[in-house]
Amino acid sequence: MIYVHVPFCKGFCVYCDFYSELCPDATALRRFGAELCAEARRRADEIAAASAVPTLYFGGGTPSLLPLPVLGDIVAALGNGPWEEFTVEVNPEDIVQRGAAYVQGLRALGVNRVSMGVQSLSDEILHWMGRRHNAERARRAFRLLREGGFDNLSVDVIFGVPGLSLQTLQETVEELLAWAPEHLSCYQLSIEEGSALAAMLREGRCAEAPEEDCRAQYDWLCARLRTAGYRHYEISNWALPGRESRHNSAYWKRVPYVGLGPGAHSFRILPDGTQMRSWNREQRSGWTAESETLSPEEIREETLMLGLRTAEGLPDGRRIAERDWFIADALIAGML
Repeated sequence: MIYVHVPFCKGFCVYCDFYSELCPDATALRRFGAELCAEARRRADEIAAASAVPTLYFGGGTPSLLPLPVLGDIVAALGNGPWEEFTVEVNPEDIVQRGAAYVQGLRALGVNRVSMGVQSLSDEILHWMGRRHNAERARRAFRLLREGGFDNLSVDVIFGVPGLSLQTLQETVEELLAWAPEHLSCYQLSIEEGSALAAMLREGRCAEAPEEDCRAQYDWLCARLRTAGYRHYEISNWALPGRESRHNSAYWKRVPYVGLGPGAHSFRILPDGTQMRSWNREQRSGWTAESETLSPEEIREETLMLGLRTAEGLPDGRRIAERDWFIADALIAGML
């Protein structure tokens, strides 16, 4: 499985602290694509070793800002698959602006799954978040993707937003259910230290949503999506049966993967059983990798944390040792 990080955005959402930069000009985007291709060639052996789960995921940032020829060059450098699941994250505004030809271009490259950051269908909430699209553009984007032949679409929703009422969340989700996406990712707004939102809170320009409101919204999401036929297979993810994200599910099972691009992480298991995590420096050009070897304690904690996030639980029916219950309690508390 391969992850490609595209760190460009046209603007920054109020809650985001992921590494990203303002989208450069077309020349710089082509240069970025060439560097990604060079990294893919350098790491060809590593990519081949991580092919047990043949998935490809372009995340960001905003991958839909990449011109189709640049995206195509990167896919070609990775060997063109075949990919059982090939996901690209998109912003609704990019889909509407580029239109049906862009959608068809994605399909021609082998993309068979699209994850779209809708977040809300309240224009007031979208404006507060700093999103580029409004509700109507999200509707149009989803229609364009469906009309273009995509039958595996995921939409993102954020709850626990200051000023977001349960009724407004319900209105968003009910409309999204009418669209009938195959997958929904619903995330509680988190306060990340490097985000604009964290600064707003420090300066008293907004307040966090009350914990009881966040819990009520999450409880409602769990109940409503269950009755709508979606399987709650991970703490923040729901899918129609058989439409769970293969790529993300492999992360939670700690399957080895290769991350390309600035800020991307990778996970390897060496022939002797040593487990290693590596990551690229967060810089647009000339990024280099750093790495660490995971200790038995780190491996156990990571296995607990990821397994407890999922409906399947711990791998191979593994039981939690008595000494690990305090870790499990802390992890569960941090996820709810």
